[in-house]
Amino acid sequence: MPATKLSEADLRRKLAIYYVADPEQTERDILAVVDEAMAGGATSVQLRTKHTDGRDMFHLAVAMVRRCQEKDVLFFVNDRVDIGIACGADGVHVGAKALPLPATRALTGDAMIIGYSPVDASDAATAGARGADYVGLGPVFGTQSKNDAQPELGLLLLSQQVVAAGIPSVAIGGITVANAGSVIRAGVDGVAVISAIQGAPDPKRATESLALAVNLSLIER
Repeated sequence: MPATKLSEADLRRKLAIYYVADPEQTERDILAVVDEAMAGGATSVQLRTKHTDGRDMFHLAVAMVRRCQEKDVLFFVNDRVDIGIACGADGVHVGAKALPLPATRALTGDAMIIGYSPVDASDAATAGARGADYVGLGPVFGTQSKNDAQPELGLLLLSQQVVAAGIPSVAIGGITVANAGSVIRAGVDGVAVISAIQGAPDPKRATESLALAVNLSLIER
């Protein structure tokens, strides 16, 4: 577990290029894809797998956290708070149907970063008070990467949820190099993607292109 938590400003910077690594959605070696994504400029990596058993997920998380530590990239575990703690992740990410935020914080202590996916603006508005350090907002656009995704927000509702949350935020859902700039201009600190990286023929080059689009928009904002 991290000894100290990042400042809010540092967290915002680290959320810029957020790769959600899902081994169930690719036939590639997921660790190789993580390596390529980090080489291309990913600033955060999340392990998300819904059907992998706990033992295998833990070993995969340990391998990922080591890689991320070497590259000064944040590493998160989706939903499985126990595995996040056990592997020494920087943080965990939970949804509205997962362990409640206060209970998650009680398990992680103050040092770990907690991300949360709110269901609407009112849920986002209370996330920080309940223990979240950042929110994952979406899906912004239609996505095939999550079977349980909510209706798409669009840029206007995304912007409203950013303001309502009042804490660092990352957008997810149907984000590509082509629309990443408009998403950043809606107010989020970064973009989270699955298929835009691991579904690309060249994950490193795809991450480089995404990072360029995001960073230029952050500078212009």
